[in-house]
Amino acid sequence: MPHPLTTYHNVIPCDALSTCSPHKNPPQALTHTLNPYVTLSRHQWAQLRGDTPLTITESEAVHLQSFNDPLSLDEVISVYLPLARLLSLYVQATQDLAGATQRFLADDKKTKQVPYIIGIAGSVAAGKSTTARLLQALLARGQGTPRVDLVTTDGFLYPNTTLENLGLMDRKGFPESYNLQALLNFLADVKSGAPSVTAPVYSHLYYDIVPDTFITVEQPDILIVEGLNVLQPARLPKNGDSIPFVSDFFDISIYVDASEATLKEWYITRFLGLRETTFNNPNSYFHTFTSLSEISARAIARDIWERINAVNLRENILPTRQRASLILHKDDSHRVQHVALRRL
Repeated sequence: MPHPLTTYHNVIPCDALSTCSPHKNPPQALTHTLNPYVTLSRHQWAQLRGDTPLTITESEAVHLQSFNDPLSLDEVISVYLPLARLLSLYVQATQDLAGATQRFLADDKKTKQVPYIIGIAGSVAAGKSTTARLLQALLARGQGTPRVDLVTTDGFLYPNTTLENLGLMDRKGFPESYNLQALLNFLADVKSGAPSVTAPVYSHLYYDIVPDTFITVEQPDILIVEGLNVLQPARLPKNGDSIPFVSDFFDISIYVDASEATLKEWYITRFLGLRETTFNNPNSYFHTFTSLSEISARAIARDIWERINAVNLRENILPTRQRASLILHKDDSHRVQHVALRRL
């Protein structure tokens, strides 16, 4: 009988091991030795909830879910309550470690507590926003009712006018379409304990940055940062200079995962649904799509996925999955079926 804490078998590609044929799996012992993850089934993970209380109602769960990303109370109980418990334990451990460091340095001054930062990554249509909002609600209602803020990296996209001037409108969401320096400055200020830090606001209705509008972050206990490329590493300089990654500021990172075929179907379904709702707003950037037939709209959604989102997924997002501390893998019904947790 296999051990209940099985390993995440996709960590090491077969061709990375000299002892492995490209048509065979790596030797089991070698896979186990090098694999940094412990993978649990949905049932195994659900058993780790402990005494974490359910603090949201079914109607609140519906309110927190994104369009075409259904969220049931069973999903909250089985997947997100254990995750909230784990995060609460990690936050407390990090605070204890900060205190130990202060004692080691014989620092008599009271060290100001800096936010515990959670990064959430994954493809377009994977359900990152639902995960981020739900964790914000659960953690904020946890022991001690910590203050939990949420920021999406959409706000750090360059404005459309800048993207157009740079010829990057069809690369929106790719790493080069973000004002990386502004995002790094924001995270550095938050992590240093700055009393007040602002972040730009993005409108999905206008498909652009909202001018002169900002979110203010004021020393929260926990900050959740959600975005496509938050685990993307920077190109390391040959001279050894310090080049920070966005993920350097994270205390833990979560990757919301699903197969590419599933993500494609979710994106197309969401696109068609938005065509009947948000796109109907005359101010919507995509308002012209409402006049198309369903067949034409589906073809456009498929084209956008293949030309932009699928390319970004393959080149930039999916390769960062194994940098995450924890991976939530969903099936085609949006239910998390496996959780991979990086070993400490």
